[in-house]
Amino acid sequence: MEAANIQVNFFQHIKSLLPPHLSFVDEIAELLHISNDSAYRRIRGDKPIAFEELQVLCSHFKVSLDQFLHLRSDSIVFNGRLTDNETFTFNEYLKGVLDLLNLFNSFTHREMIYLTKDIPFFHHCLFPELASFKFFLWRKSVLHDQHLARKPFSCSEIEHEVADLISRIAAAYMILPSQEIWNIESINSTLRQIDYYRTTHAFASPSDLRRLLECLEQVIDHLEQEAELGYKFFPGDTKKVPRAPFKLYVNEFILGDNSIHVLMNGSAISFLNHSVMNYVGTRDPVFTAYMHQHMTNLMRKSTMISEVSEKERSRFFNLTREKINSRKTALLH
Repeated sequence: MEAANIQVNFFQHIKSLLPPHLSFVDEIAELLHISNDSAYRRIRGDKPIAFEELQVLCSHFKVSLDQFLHLRSDSIVFNGRLTDNETFTFNEYLKGVLDLLNLFNSFTHREMIYLTKDIPFFHHCLFPELASFKFFLWRKSVLHDQHLARKPFSCSEIEHEVADLISRIAAAYMILPSQEIWNIESINSTLRQIDYYRTTHAFASPSDLRRLLECLEQVIDHLEQEAELGYKFFPGDTKKVPRAPFKLYVNEFILGDNSIHVLMNGSAISFLNHSVMNYVGTRDPVFTAYMHQHMTNLMRKSTMISEVSEKERSRFFNLTREKINSRKTALLH
């Protein structure tokens, strides 16, 4: 392939990564500090792109040149930030999640496939007290935030910025069409975390423990209603106004790993969870195609309990409620 054609294809690949509402030429011109006319000439292949410009574009758009040129390599390029208490704080982590959701929702055709190990924290965000507990636990017990070292958790203490981010993340999640693959064990992690905080006397009062268990029951009740209807709607909405399609699968032999695969107007991005709460993502075409096939195969071997399979749906949610009630009895008595 001629160099000019490679360059044209390179820019076409970058264009496919951009949200539809952004001007491709404007983005290139701004990044390279050139005029729109100069950007057009590079995009058309009339002017060769410099190595320095190539480096800027690959870095900004997270493009692996080896993979684009189909050079043989066993490496796959992932991108992500590592949350800590100084250079990338938890609030910045939440803002990053919100930015990704907004990016996904900027595409006309979009869908998220979520292979769960735990309850996806998007569901927690629909119930702010439960989300606040999850985030408090991550900051105190995972990130070891010294400001929380001796502080007990209270449902009534939610930072204003965190509460705002929780609300905005929930709203963005609600309009993103989703398929989720659950296992009966998916609820266990949250139950164990509540149990641990109760055992270590990390709740401000017994009422906080009771309220969290009530929130967990509400998550399951709401999820069951969404599965029955086949779409998302906000908790407390008596009219159950549809927000986005929702499909729920139960896989009885695979406990997932909280990996996420997102389709956007023909392109895809995959995320892998690590270190409890962090994630890395890649647009590598080979990896995302592999991930898509993996998710598709798992769904084929799972039972879809959205809109159909009423018996299996009732069985799954009744078993889940039994787990909650069992822990509730043990913890509150």
